[in-house]
Amino acid sequence: MFSTRIHGAGGVSGPTGLALISEPGTRLVAVMPWRDTFLQLLPSWLRWPSRTFGRHVLIGILLGFSLSATITSLAAYFQQRKRERQVANFAPRPIELRSDEIVKGVVGLIGNTPLVRINSLSDALGVEILGKAEFLNIGGSVKDRVALQIIDDAERQGLIHPYTGSRIFEGTVGSTGISIATIARARGYDTTIIMPDDVAEEKVKALRALGADVERVRPASIVDKKQYVNLARDRASKFGRLDRIDASSPDAKLMHPFTFHSPSNSVLVTEVPHHIKVESEEWMESNIDPTQPRGFFADQFENSSNFKAHYNGTGPEIWRQTNGHVDAFVSGAGTGGTVAGTGQYLKSMNEDVVVALADPEGSGLYNKVKYGVMYDRKESEGTKRRHQVDTVVEGIGINRLTRNIELALPILADAFRITDAEAVSMARYLVRHDGLFIGSSSACNLVACVKLIKQKGWTEGKTVVTILCDSGTRHYSKFWNDEYLQNARIPVDPRIVESLLQSSPAP
Repeated sequence: MFSTRIHGAGGVSGPTGLALISEPGTRLVAVMPWRDTFLQLLPSWLRWPSRTFGRHVLIGILLGFSLSATITSLAAYFQQRKRERQVANFAPRPIELRSDEIVKGVVGLIGNTPLVRINSLSDALGVEILGKAEFLNIGGSVKDRVALQIIDDAERQGLIHPYTGSRIFEGTVGSTGISIATIARARGYDTTIIMPDDVAEEKVKALRALGADVERVRPASIVDKKQYVNLARDRASKFGRLDRIDASSPDAKLMHPFTFHSPSNSVLVTEVPHHIKVESEEWMESNIDPTQPRGFFADQFENSSNFKAHYNGTGPEIWRQTNGHVDAFVSGAGTGGTVAGTGQYLKSMNEDVVVALADPEGSGLYNKVKYGVMYDRKESEGTKRRHQVDTVVEGIGINRLTRNIELALPILADAFRITDAEAVSMARYLVRHDGLFIGSSSACNLVACVKLIKQKGWTEGKTVVTILCDSGTRHYSKFWNDEYLQNARIPVDPRIVESLLQSSPAP
């Protein structure tokens, strides 16, 4: 309190703006304004900050915004530079876009399939799940790529020639046969397809409509001479052999098929009987008449053209379509070409891409990836003689190692066992929620995608790509036949997938 004695009455202003009030003959009393008194009574944290403090806060906010804007700009700049480098490194498209152009024949309708977002699964998991719509190929499946590559490579090597009466032989559960028959018909070849007698009837009808000769045999292990792949090789080796009547001819001993192998030694080629003399077992185009009809065993399981079709086609397409934003690739394996070729390419572009296998019941690949053995310890690989465990899934799953699968093993980070019930449930779930009508192997792949995402605990910012191998139109008689499934004791229950989507991530 400021005070002093004065003479007279009146008032003056004291220091710091205090009001000085006096009465005659009294001391001068300093009185604080009411505002200052009120502020003095407030707690320190409620008082209005000083001008200096406010200035410091404002400067801090401005600096924070400036720093944030600078960091954001730098991040955007480096991200743009990264994208530019990726675009610069992209190879030319193996198959050009089809929009606003006319393609020449059916081979122009193979490849460059779109990636489709699986909305229901992506929204439920918060992760982008994209399917390569391979059912849009002219032959209706991913195998169109393989068939085209096999025939192109064989023609390039001079093994077969169009419109010479040559015949292509293949052992298949259906899809590869349909693809070969489609392209062979357009290129002027005949086809013979050997297949198990328990495959969906729709595939047999398609093959016959395409003019293929179809031979159906009982399912058997690869060590059985009557297994469908072994029979296809045998039929090719006997192409052009004299029949029993001609064999009685005196010249019959001079008339026998000539058998030789391709440069990769993975396919079999034979010529019809004619008088030629071959000095060497090695393939020499100059020794062989190119106009002669030939039998050609395509051998999709071991042929390196299978791998090449996906390494040069499917993989680059996925990388471009996602702008290089692929966190995982999931695929089943029948021959192994798709997962090996596509996976190897994606890993070559980004080694952090996770490549995982979807394996149905009855297949040994799951155990091979997870535990390093195909079968139980009591059995050695390649000697198993009992038939593959029955499964409603067609096109993927195998109990032996092919050359193409061996190319996939080094890059497979994980494998997921998919039950028939899970595959059936996924197919029904997608029809109900997305209007997608897919086949059995496609359903297996998508179940594996969900399991992978759950295992990794991914919730956002990730992209998983898989293959939609074919549509449900090839599976009416089995996979999409509720009566067949009931007799096989396979439940038709979409709630299986709903429960899987709602389950907690794996610890």
